[in-house]
Amino acid sequence: MDNYPNTIQIGDVENWRNWNIDWSSIDLLIGGSPCQGFSTAGKLLNFQDPRSKLFFVYSDILQHIKKFNPNVKFLLENVKMKQEFQDVISQYLGVKPILINSSLLSAQNRPRLYWTNIKNIDLPKDKGIVLKDIIEKNGDYQYIEDTKTIRRIYKENYLQYDINGLGHGSQDQRAFYLNGKHGCLDTGAGGKAKLLCEDGRVRKLTRIEVERLQTLPDNYTKAVSVSEGKNRCGDAWTVDVIVHILSKLKEREV
Repeated sequence: MDNYPNTIQIGDVENWRNWNIDWSSIDLLIGGSPCQGFSTAGKLLNFQDPRSKLFFVYSDILQHIKKFNPNVKFLLENVKMKQEFQDVISQYLGVKPILINSSLLSAQNRPRLYWTNIKNIDLPKDKGIVLKDIIEKNGDYQYIEDTKTIRRIYKENYLQYDINGLGHGSQDQRAFYLNGKHGCLDTGAGGKAKLLCEDGRVRKLTRIEVERLQTLPDNYTKAVSVSEGKNRCGDAWTVDVIVHILSKLKEREV
């Protein structure tokens, strides 16, 4: 709302049947239910998870719009998941997803599934971006001074993540090389986004650096605290991936 104050906020998506809007005017529906039920980092409750089952609300809204505009375009995003979960979503939407890793367009390893009826979606060209390309110069760096943590970098290899994607330990126990990609941001990105510096020290990524991992403009999350801004980036979509997908709307569909 800070960045786009004129956007109309219509409230809780579960109350969509009460929205007073012109359904025929909608030509694009985008969304993605929370991933906790599908992610291997969660309990794999799939559609039993009250957050992830919001997918069915998305599906209901899409079917409702189609009654007024059969040509409506849609885009749904979610994490990589078990094939059986993926197949349920594909069955409801009538299309299979395409897997696009944000690493092609950013310094973040973030594989995501995208279901859409926009035609001719392909993989974007790899820009070869690594962490050193998005580092904020002279930023407000927060170094981790716990000597046990620093020691683990070398002794147990816990905090290393190289350009080949070899990571060990939980998200909290990882830092990432300047010449490689950062791991996938999540809702706890406020404290988990860490960098292994050239001098062997570990520091947290700044707000701007986390925003850049999602290809957001600098200071996009300035309306909230630094920690909250990073966490919201973990919930977000990688902007340049969405730009790539939606750019296909400009092409003449055959």
